[in-house]
Amino acid sequence: MATSLKKAWIYLENGTFLEAKSFGANNTSVGEIVFNTSMSGYQEIMSDPSYAGQFVTFTAPEIGNVGVNDEDMESTKAHAKGMIVRKYQSRYSNFRAEGSLEEFLVKHNVMGICDIDTRYLTKMLRSEGAMMMVASSQISDKEELKKILEDSPRIEDVNYIEQVSTKKSYKHTSSTYSQTAFRYEDAPTPQAKIAVIDFGVKRNILNELVNAKIAVEVIPNDFNADELIKKYNDKEIDGVFLSNGPGDPLVLKKEQEQIKKLIDAKIPMFGICLGHQLLSISHGYDTFKLKFGHHGGNHPVKNTKTGLVEITAQNHNYNVPDNIVEIAEVTHTNLFDNTIEGLRYNNSPIFSVQHHPEASPGPKESRYIFNEFLSLIKR
Repeated sequence: MATSLKKAWIYLENGTFLEAKSFGANNTSVGEIVFNTSMSGYQEIMSDPSYAGQFVTFTAPEIGNVGVNDEDMESTKAHAKGMIVRKYQSRYSNFRAEGSLEEFLVKHNVMGICDIDTRYLTKMLRSEGAMMMVASSQISDKEELKKILEDSPRIEDVNYIEQVSTKKSYKHTSSTYSQTAFRYEDAPTPQAKIAVIDFGVKRNILNELVNAKIAVEVIPNDFNADELIKKYNDKEIDGVFLSNGPGDPLVLKKEQEQIKKLIDAKIPMFGICLGHQLLSISHGYDTFKLKFGHHGGNHPVKNTKTGLVEITAQNHNYNVPDNIVEIAEVTHTNLFDNTIEGLRYNNSPIFSVQHHPEASPGPKESRYIFNEFLSLIKR
């Protein structure tokens, strides 16, 4: 059961000042506010490293009703700055639950804000765009909160990759979760080996790669391209995967220079989300920021090859430019706003997608993309 809710206050950079309640960590925290339209998966969202530096406003009206469990973590901790919900439900009910959402947020020092009109916030973000904010369960003075926000760095000024990437290499061997056996399946015999560059990789991406019969070694973001090229030439690896991650991809100058070397070496590569954006930038096509981004589990994406529409999970504020068609073929398109969702580069063994094929909103209709990576490696 939840403890008695404390008061909390929110100040947004457009001057909006709101009073709410707090059910998570007792904090004063600054971040970028976005909204997410997912109807389920709040634990996966909060533990997704791509949300580092952000407050997530959930449009689903009630959050907390299924509790949390260790198996559904997308990483080792919660990375978002906080979550904003209409109603927090402390009485959870699920046979897999191991604790409450409140306990989870307190453990990971993440704010939980409730009893607030999330429709109002969502409409504001749709109209004015994603913006910076400060939330506090300690400070109620508007002017003091305004000063804290003004003195804090913006999300695009912070390299969150340094915070979320692994510090040392490791091998990932678990496969996908069985919905019938309620456990992680045994890994199939691998047919290829890859290096996964960790910009904030989600656990289930690694699971899907293993399930696609690919052996996975996860390496830090400060990788050395020359070492990977040597491993590729020595047949120690067969390809490279560029992971998802938080923040503005244009900030990652060192990573872009290393990726350019991998491109020139014609190493088979696959990128998701931030990896998709970094491949675009490294080819000379800079990304741009969307007004309020894509965050949710209901985005229709058209596969331009098959004509089929896939329901996808999305989590990004940045997008590749339309003129990248000069060097790549568009394989997927977002039907909400016609932005590019997937690319296959001309004359290169490289492809990428903006959405998250591992997140199962459809639930499994985008899973084929991982098998396409194995096929690309084999070719």
